[in-house]
Amino acid sequence: MESRVVHVNIEDEIRKSYLEYALSVIIGRALPDVRDGLKPVHRRILFAMSEAGNDYNKPYKKSARIVGDVIGKYHPHGDTAVYDAIVRMAQDFSLRYPLVDGQGNFGSIDGDAPAAMRYTEVRMTRLAGELLLDLDKETVDFIPNYDGSMQEPLVLPARAPNLLINGSSGIAVGMATNIPPHNLAEVCNALLAFIKNPQISLAELMAIMPGPDFPTAGFIYGSDGIAEAYRTGKGLIRLRARTFLEQRGGREYIIINELPYQVNKVKLIERIVELVKDKKIEGITDIRDESDREGMRVVIQLRKDELAQPILNQLFAHTNMQVTYGINLVAIVNNRPELLSLKDLLTEFLKHRREVIVRRTLYELRKAEERAHILAGLKIALDHLDQIIALIRSAASPSTARSQLVERFTLTEVQAQAILEMRLQRLTGLERQKIIDEYEQLLKDIARFKEILANEALVYQLIEADLIDLRDRYGDPRRTEIIPETAELTLEDLIPDEDMVVTVSHQGYIKRNPLNLYRSQRRGGKGRTGMSIKEDDFVSQLYIASTHNYFLVFSNLGRIYWLKVHEIPVGSPSARGKAIVNLLNFGSQEKLTTILPIREFVPEHYLVMATKRGIIKKTELMNFSRPRSGGLIACTLDEGDELVSVALTDGNKEVFLGTSLGKIIRFAEQDVRDMGRSARGVRGMTVAEDDCIVGMEILSAEGAILTVTANGYGKRTRHEEYRLQKRGGSGLLALRITDRNGPVVGIIQVTEDDEIMLITDRGKIIRLPVTGISLIGRVTQGVKLIDTEPEERVVSIARLAEKGDEGE
Repeated sequence: MESRVVHVNIEDEIRKSYLEYALSVIIGRALPDVRDGLKPVHRRILFAMSEAGNDYNKPYKKSARIVGDVIGKYHPHGDTAVYDAIVRMAQDFSLRYPLVDGQGNFGSIDGDAPAAMRYTEVRMTRLAGELLLDLDKETVDFIPNYDGSMQEPLVLPARAPNLLINGSSGIAVGMATNIPPHNLAEVCNALLAFIKNPQISLAELMAIMPGPDFPTAGFIYGSDGIAEAYRTGKGLIRLRARTFLEQRGGREYIIINELPYQVNKVKLIERIVELVKDKKIEGITDIRDESDREGMRVVIQLRKDELAQPILNQLFAHTNMQVTYGINLVAIVNNRPELLSLKDLLTEFLKHRREVIVRRTLYELRKAEERAHILAGLKIALDHLDQIIALIRSAASPSTARSQLVERFTLTEVQAQAILEMRLQRLTGLERQKIIDEYEQLLKDIARFKEILANEALVYQLIEADLIDLRDRYGDPRRTEIIPETAELTLEDLIPDEDMVVTVSHQGYIKRNPLNLYRSQRRGGKGRTGMSIKEDDFVSQLYIASTHNYFLVFSNLGRIYWLKVHEIPVGSPSARGKAIVNLLNFGSQEKLTTILPIREFVPEHYLVMATKRGIIKKTELMNFSRPRSGGLIACTLDEGDELVSVALTDGNKEVFLGTSLGKIIRFAEQDVRDMGRSARGVRGMTVAEDDCIVGMEILSAEGAILTVTANGYGKRTRHEEYRLQKRGGSGLLALRITDRNGPVVGIIQVTEDDEIMLITDRGKIIRLPVTGISLIGRVTQGVKLIDTEPEERVVSIARLAEKGDEGE
């Protein structure tokens, strides 16, 4: 036997084979058809159920029987793949409008596996029947099954817009699809509007159909991603769980009752537990799953006096309570994969429905004409009944009788055969009238069918009638709430923009409280306790900032860290707060020096820094616009020096520096050149060995300099009394230091409308109006601002962001 060797190029063979494989996966497995929204396996499942009479109003059948029919007749793949597809079609948390009505265990949102197919039972839902409606009227093409023994539909007639209402997802070769589900009533209304106005704008369509509607509800934040997806076929949307708060016994509880689409509840709970164990989220004491047949309910119990909002924000940031869903509108169009816009999807569905209705009408017209043809023959027979009976009785055989009928009464073979097969009961008067009535009705139907085929508008009227019927029969309220304000919603956008008092203890505990918690008092009041402290700890810093501010946190070693105010834990007025080391990556020798509230990073703004030994440095704010978890060097320090204060300027201000021994220097900011991020700086003030810088202020057009001492004394002095000098000098005497008033603890610039807060090392806080503090000369001792106990010292002062009302 002669052998034949064919030489082929391996590159060409691999390319050809891989292309065939890719096309097989794309067309035959992974991507849905744009017309009925089904992949082949789903289409074959529904067709097999229809063929088995497994309708919504018939008894359930074992899942194994349906799987066997699908595998044996249409889908030569594994039974697991087919059963998994059936299960998903039955899950009300996977499909917005399930196509299979299941009886038994079909899994859960917790990720529980369904029961084996020998235990579960299925039948089609009523909506699934709408996808198969008119399948027997030659509305779609049929193709041979895999072994050529049977026929299966190439696509379903799909009276309902299944691709949009149930969505689809799949990964093919080199491409993928991820189409979200939508609300049926909204999709039907959008299609109706599109029929009436094919030039309708995307904005008008989105007013009718604002976005996806997921079976698990939840929230969609931002409509920009939806609009982008509808316009181009690709877009990102942010999904978030629905939560609410409960308060019982002084505790707050976070309740989760809706999850983002395709989020596993059990895995979510495990992730939260893991975060709590790793101390990435603090304040949670217990988490329970109280879900039942009434719905989902996950309860997160918080520690007493712990507020829910910061923890909720952390949960959104670190768990699948918030996810990003990538919309990718890819489907098979004319046997090719295409990326489609919303208008493309609507257009393709309407084109399919138009073709289905035209083919159905042609089928019904043909059937009506065939039936009318037979009835016309029966009518002739009734008109000549006696002659026809005599002819049949005298005929030698049926074929002879048929030939004689055709010849004598000018009938067709079909009509003659129908006369021969007519039963005797049709000769009664009532039956004769039925034939006449049916014939007349068929003539009307034929005229209507021809009119539909000749008039495109009538075709679209039928499509509109179908859509209205679908909407009225299956439409339901939207589940997923869309918040359209912004697609770039950040966590702090969920937090009220309000001023907070942030306190920091000497040992590094930090907390925040609403500013309105502290009532305004008159000069000399007793204050209120703002933090309970240990014997060896005391409050050392106090700041006022909005929850939406950044905190630029500077350490004594000249490093900068970033922190959002809303990320700082809220504590009760007497709570000590949280260790700042749990919020920032401080080194072992680092201590908090100052915190600077920044709303946003903008060009042509500068940070001015002052150190304990009088060094000053100016650098552009934008140098610190990119946060790093480990912090950055903000200022290089000499040995033994520490960073004392930092302020934000526009580059054209005047700088005040004050020392603990009561000296102040005033010089122009232009005397300090702009330097790099890690530069050392230049001398701002010459400081004596036993003295040190305690504060820095950037001068504004109005106001006075308030100087406060450790024993609770203070005074206001107009800034004009401090003459402008060159940087580097030793300054002027601003306050006479005695045993009565003690060393200066801080300087601050104030106006008549300001209020200030003083805080002591015992945790006492007092709020004072500036008008109650005497405006006196430069070299004086000041007046009493707060009554301090023996050994109690004032450690910090701050100016309030807004004026408070006079309280008790």
